[in-house]
Amino acid sequence: MMAKLSREQLERGVICSSAGNHAQGVALSAQRLGCDAVIVMPVTTPEIKWKSVERLGATVVLEGDSYDEAQSYAKLRCQQEDRTFIPPFDHPDVITGQGTVGMEIVRQLQGPLHAIFVPVGGGGLIAGIAAYVKRVRPEVKIIGVEPSDANAMALSLYHGKRVMLEHVGGFADGVAVKAVGEETFRLCRELVDGIVMVSRDAICASIKDMFEEKRSILEPAGALALAGAEAYCKYYNLKGDTVVAITSGANMNFDRLRLVTELADVGRKREAVLATFLPEEHGSFKKFTELVGRMNITEFKYRYDFNAKDALVLYSVGIYTDNELGAMVDRMELAKLKTVNLTDNDLAKDHLRYFIGGRSEIKDELVYRFIFPERPGALMKFLDAFSPRWNISLFHYRAQGETGANVLVGIQVPPVDFDEFKSHADNLGYEYMSENNNEIYRLLLRDPEV
Repeated sequence: MMAKLSREQLERGVICSSAGNHAQGVALSAQRLGCDAVIVMPVTTPEIKWKSVERLGATVVLEGDSYDEAQSYAKLRCQQEDRTFIPPFDHPDVITGQGTVGMEIVRQLQGPLHAIFVPVGGGGLIAGIAAYVKRVRPEVKIIGVEPSDANAMALSLYHGKRVMLEHVGGFADGVAVKAVGEETFRLCRELVDGIVMVSRDAICASIKDMFEEKRSILEPAGALALAGAEAYCKYYNLKGDTVVAITSGANMNFDRLRLVTELADVGRKREAVLATFLPEEHGSFKKFTELVGRMNITEFKYRYDFNAKDALVLYSVGIYTDNELGAMVDRMELAKLKTVNLTDNDLAKDHLRYFIGGRSEIKDELVYRFIFPERPGALMKFLDAFSPRWNISLFHYRAQGETGANVLVGIQVPPVDFDEFKSHADNLGYEYMSENNNEIYRLLLRDPEV
């Protein structure tokens, strides 16, 4: 797109909004073409990303807590300074440029090719690749991959129209888009063969696989297509076929590796997270260990409660098959030890596993998950909205992704105040969701006698 700009447009400069790769592409193009570039990025953008853009000679402006706010500012400044706005995906020339990735694949891979797996955010990359590959190699499948909590393209294709997501998961921040583009949707509806959705755990497992095999570290959005390709090949039992996965980014902050490490083994079924209720009596721990059998315990959390009849034990077991895990749970149940598998419950893995011994019944408690922007003042803004009007009864912070932090909050709100509380939460501007009906929350944090 930028190569086609007139000399007058180049002299006036360009501007774009981006959370990463697009920003670097615009900055590099501006450097090569000798024009001034302003890149607007959310305040929550990690330093590794915006410094990479600055090194390419562009002016970085950090504005807004989300991509949408950054984009609004960029478009306003574009009008004020008469610059050319370079959209990240929804423009024919941008789509064409991204389609050259498909051209490189076809030129470099001469043999049979079953499918190309492409990460999907706004849809520019997959639309461009599909437009080229389907023209020259129509037999090759083009399959998009999205996180299960950021699946705007999958829902749009299913409903036959563009769908706006109310909430977008921020773990794979490079594809955390609420709505796909108009032109990208039109092309994908015509050319894409399907969409695979993968979990956060599966993405982490693919990051680990890539590191172990190639000693390269991918960011979550960069490992997305790899996770989708692995899931697809396993589901269809593909063997001996050639597939390509686009590993589109490596903007990984070091401190995020802790979360990736915790979830990778869950994603590969190398570890399961469970909860078991043990009677508070002598010998119950030994009995529990016997029932676990040959399964390897990798984590164990227990806290004695003098007033409780049963103790809640949180633990993880190592490498297993579904049959082995099922047999162990059956043994627990036959011994009248209630056991719950928490492996697929994100609330339990992110927050509740750290609240061992914290069960109680708190009057009028509401439990919500909020996404805090990673910026100074975010906590105080939250407290100003709710405290001291209502008492905060629970608070657990969990760094979750580069677009924000996952925070579990309990607030005592009498029923008569609920509408007022809801209004405050909506006006706060942070994404949030209720966890009051989450079965695992009621199991681990509420008093079982109530």
